[in-house]
Amino acid sequence: MRTRPGKRIVWWSILLMGVVLAPMPSRAGTAPDALAPLIDAISQRLSIADQVAQSKWGTHAAVEDVKREQAVLNAVSAQASRFKLDPDGVKSFFSAQIEANKIVQYGLLWQWVEAGKAPSGASPDLKNIRIQLDQLQDVLLENLAGFGSYRSDARCNQWVASAIAQAPLDDLHRWALVRATGGLCAVKPE
Repeated sequence: MRTRPGKRIVWWSILLMGVVLAPMPSRAGTAPDALAPLIDAISQRLSIADQVAQSKWGTHAAVEDVKREQAVLNAVSAQASRFKLDPDGVKSFFSAQIEANKIVQYGLLWQWVEAGKAPSGASPDLKNIRIQLDQLQDVLLENLAGFGSYRSDARCNQWVASAIAQAPLDDLHRWALVRATGGLCAVKPE
């Protein structure tokens, strides 16, 4: 039975789409062990954003805090040399962490506005939350340094995408994780 040229094109298109869209774990290979603790630390920072949002809901504070953000960037830039990291690269990485944190805060605040209330319980103290975030900075810097030699690997974006896909997160936190890791690899996605 012969197929018409138009049908052949459709079948080839379907086949090609299947090949392009199919996961390619063998091409990406196994991610280096250094990636998992970095993704975990970033995810931990994003989970703390839930507490920040709840605190800001309770105090009616703005999500954007330029003074605090600049203090964080100055602190991590000053710590960069201790971890043998480039201060500008560290600033860029932490800028992404701050923006990702704000994605979670805005997302949660919007959900609570729609629901007409925040989760029950006392509003967390923002000063104590910031202590947690400050303590996590060293962990993030250490893990960023540990992953540093893999950032230029051609498979880096595939490793990060796979780690994001496998992370046990809701959609809001997954999108924030995408933002937080957006500049992690020093190579452009293929």
